[in-house]
Amino acid sequence: MLKYRLIFGTLMTIAFIGIVLLNGYFDGYLTGSPAYDKPFRGTLVVILVALLMVPALFELSKLAGAKGVKILLPCSLPAAVLISTSYYWPFFVFTFDIFTLFLAFTLMACFLYQRVRYGLLGVFVNCGAACFSIIYLGLLGAFAPATYVDFGPWHLLMLIFVVKCSDIGAYTAGRLFGKHKFSPVISPKKTWEGMAGAVILAALVAVAFAVFCDIMSWRLAVVFGIVFAFIGQLGDLAESMLKRDAETKDSSNSVPGFGGILDVVDSILITAPFGYLFFSFLGR
Repeated sequence: MLKYRLIFGTLMTIAFIGIVLLNGYFDGYLTGSPAYDKPFRGTLVVILVALLMVPALFELSKLAGAKGVKILLPCSLPAAVLISTSYYWPFFVFTFDIFTLFLAFTLMACFLYQRVRYGLLGVFVNCGAACFSIIYLGLLGAFAPATYVDFGPWHLLMLIFVVKCSDIGAYTAGRLFGKHKFSPVISPKKTWEGMAGAVILAALVAVAFAVFCDIMSWRLAVVFGIVFAFIGQLGDLAESMLKRDAETKDSSNSVPGFGGILDVVDSILITAPFGYLFFSFLGR
């Protein structure tokens, strides 16, 4: 388990850093080129988010299916992908009005698909689950590319690394020193000692980004690390609630050592809008 976490965690980290920095080079942010003002900035990040939406939604659908709930994938999948990349499209053609119309049509499509495929059985739960999936994955996921587009690659990398390093800190400290349960009902393996490890490592990583990338003062970075360590763990607990309800340990086994794509991005989904808000207060 630990070996696979180290191997695949390292590979995913290298791949993600490479995509973000390559995007920063292509759109001119890292080179100081005026091209950064052009519409196509953030293209690679947007593509990555869109690609992650597909397996994540299938995994969420599998969890829902364990409870007899249908997420209505033909309706929810296109909507989740489009909403998750929504911050990118207004630079080209789509406007806010078009997106609101699209959501309205998606809701009607859910009712139509439900009627044709499943009849009147489970209308509330199936249509509700479809809307939940669009919000949980599509809307929350949209704030990752939005952070890149509005603030640049270093801010996005800081947010992702602080949150994921808090996971590493929690996992390591929990395994070594964990005794006092943090959330015994939802996630019995989480401990307060693990939470302390999450806070310490997240604060250190935040300070490193703040100092070397000139994002914020080191004092504010400490606050950032502490706050987002807790929010990240809450995001992990949110997905754990779904898995507990579905009586499933992991969303899938597609990522050895981690579970599924949903298990990898769960903490990012919850923290992304808070990160965007935090950086907005600092100014663009």
